[in-house]
Amino acid sequence: MKSHARVVVIGGGVNGVSVLYHLAKKGWRDVVLLERTELTAGSTWHAAGLLPLFNMSYSVGQLHQYSVELYKKLEAETGQAVSFHQTGNLRLATSRDRMDEYRNYQCTAETIGVESHLIGVEEIKKLWPLAAMDGLVGALWHPTDGHIAPVDVTMALAKGARQNGAEIHQQTEVTGIARSESLEWIVKTTKGDIACEHVVCATGNYARTTAKMVGLEIPSIPVEHQYIVTDVDPVLKDYREAGNAELPILRESDAQYYFREERMGWILGPYEKGAPARFADGVPASFEKDLFPGELERLMPHVEACMARVPSFENAGIKDIVNGPIAYTPDGNPMVGPAFGLPNFWLSEGHSFGITAAGGGGWQLAEWMVEGEPTVDMIGVDPRRFGVVSKNFAKLKNEEAYAHVFIIHYPMEERPGCRPAKAPPCYDRLDAAGAVFGQRFGWERPNWFAPAGTERKDVYSFRRSNWFAPVGNEVRTIRENVGLIELSAFSKFEVEGPGARAFLDRLVANVIPKKLGGITLAHALNPSGSVRSEFTVSRLADGLWGERFFLISSGAAHDYDLDFLQKNLPRDGSVILKDATTQYGVFVLAGPNARKVLEKLADADVSNAAFPWLTMREMTVGFAPGVRALRVNFVGSLGWELHHPIEYQNHLYDALMEAGRAFDIGLAGMRAMDSLRLEKSYRLWGTDLNAENSALEAGLNRFVRLNKGAFTGRDALVRQQEAGVPNTYCTLEIDADDADPFGNEPVFMDGEVVGRGTAGGYGHYVGKSLMLGYVRSDVAEVGRECEVRVLDQRRPARIIAESPYDPENAALRA
Repeated sequence: MKSHARVVVIGGGVNGVSVLYHLAKKGWRDVVLLERTELTAGSTWHAAGLLPLFNMSYSVGQLHQYSVELYKKLEAETGQAVSFHQTGNLRLATSRDRMDEYRNYQCTAETIGVESHLIGVEEIKKLWPLAAMDGLVGALWHPTDGHIAPVDVTMALAKGARQNGAEIHQQTEVTGIARSESLEWIVKTTKGDIACEHVVCATGNYARTTAKMVGLEIPSIPVEHQYIVTDVDPVLKDYREAGNAELPILRESDAQYYFREERMGWILGPYEKGAPARFADGVPASFEKDLFPGELERLMPHVEACMARVPSFENAGIKDIVNGPIAYTPDGNPMVGPAFGLPNFWLSEGHSFGITAAGGGGWQLAEWMVEGEPTVDMIGVDPRRFGVVSKNFAKLKNEEAYAHVFIIHYPMEERPGCRPAKAPPCYDRLDAAGAVFGQRFGWERPNWFAPAGTERKDVYSFRRSNWFAPVGNEVRTIRENVGLIELSAFSKFEVEGPGARAFLDRLVANVIPKKLGGITLAHALNPSGSVRSEFTVSRLADGLWGERFFLISSGAAHDYDLDFLQKNLPRDGSVILKDATTQYGVFVLAGPNARKVLEKLADADVSNAAFPWLTMREMTVGFAPGVRALRVNFVGSLGWELHHPIEYQNHLYDALMEAGRAFDIGLAGMRAMDSLRLEKSYRLWGTDLNAENSALEAGLNRFVRLNKGAFTGRDALVRQQEAGVPNTYCTLEIDADDADPFGNEPVFMDGEVVGRGTAGGYGHYVGKSLMLGYVRSDVAEVGRECEVRVLDQRRPARIIAESPYDPENAALRA
């Protein structure tokens, strides 16, 4: 084994081998994979080999689509058979909500080009004549779906990697990982050390153990997954011997199982409740290429449901119960991308659908490593999206994610496990006021407030539901009167020092404020010119070490942005970075009467002349000293963000509510804020602002100063400006009925997809169903008629001018 390499990939399952393959294909030949025993020995060898294209995520859907297309070509490329069976996949539905889920999924499928069809019971019977049709209302049909042999596809990827110069070392256990004085990684193994520039961890069941070697705590913990393998089913045997093709994979989502042929018998794979997480404290040394004992009793509800759906299944004897560990994460999506706090350390862990995601995950991780950024927006699988998650939290959430595989995935779904865990001090006050909570990056936040006497519960739907009217009232409270929103989850950072200004200026596309109290909305870009991060930057009074700035970003971006700032800090000590997120709570006070409320409590002049829009002041509010009041907000009305010492939060809440009583102050939640921001065409980081669309496409021109000097992404934007910006960020008004867009809906003109939504909902104050998104620039004129698919209907729509509410910003400037 060599002593130096450019990249060391740890883990010889399908995901690690895919990373190796794609790096070698990208031209990085000096790459090595280390496997403790033999390839596929972890979870790959006992996987069922399914390739489901169905995924509600725009990014994960693209990874799955790439994998399927790659696997079709691998045998021709490498000479290694992969046993690809393109049988198609049939997802059954027994309710309108399940069909709505499939209709909603088709919106995403159409934007990424995955073929799918909604079919009725007669068509189901033609595709699956051995099934009973009782209770069915329809199905989703994927004709290009199928299954593959996991070991074979791994070996094909390994052969392709070797053909392109990569090395694979089996029976080579990694025993430790360290950094050298020259900041190289040193991977210690049972066969000696190997120094490298990059490390990729794709260690499956061993993910937490490997991560701990470098001080990481990651929430990838396996959960038991069982499937039953049967003997020959005589009915199936007769059907196949009559010349019929292999039946499509059958998924009865409402009974939580998948079902496919296997050697004239069947494989039944349930996702049962009560499946336990395993190996939270590490994999025992005695567990090698092993399985757990089968637990048939746990599977019986699904066995009985399958017998009712496929009567001949009852006569096929059980040959085996395969019960093995499958990696999971708290949200069920994998962790693919950079590790927090560690340069050139990459993760490809937590793959619960590892065979399906392996091709796409390896593809994008190689793009990220070689080119500096992925070509698909990977925010939904970025390892830094969780923050620090304890072992006990991860164990319970991973079990919940497993049990939720086949639930109906509603757009507003909030999962209940391990909550509340992280809450602001005023949580109990909000709870007493009727808050219906959601969570973001672990923080509890009110989504909406249930009126007295009504049920405090989300009734989930793909259509307008029980929160529609209360959210409308919250919107009107802010637009017409005054409202209070709790937003302590915002990420908050302080940057100080003699090099602080130059540090920030290099990172973002806008200028950094010079005046004390000045505010700038600034974007850090990727090399391609797309938006990586969004910061509100305020100039504070100088500190002991020099100029000082206050940065605010999305709560969900905390670790993502903190990691970015830390990794870009100059090494000369000229900049001090402080994470102030949990030091400050946040209230947004907004509405025409906001000033009247604030002036009752503030020890400073808050008149428009003394405290204009887009400025910041430090002041005492009530008894709370050092409140950083920013005259900005995400709702588009007169108002302030009040960043306060968090220990004063309950006092400040009580004081604001008492001062606002004379003006009938009301509370508002996240869903009202989303409606308000849609009415202003405000872009949301992570959806509207993403890694696939440039800052110019996003219409951020006024925040991009191409003439200010060098910053990441500038050259790409200059090239795009000269060549022509391909897409334009648009606001669309939709003639909706009882369902509004959520994002990912395709935009049609003359029957052709010309754009996609990134956000949507109902603008309660303007009384319109609205969608924000990207439309091809050559057809993106205001007034242009189009159609937007909402569920299964192409609804009439039109492009309208930005900011349907108050386009002149008169309310903000009041």
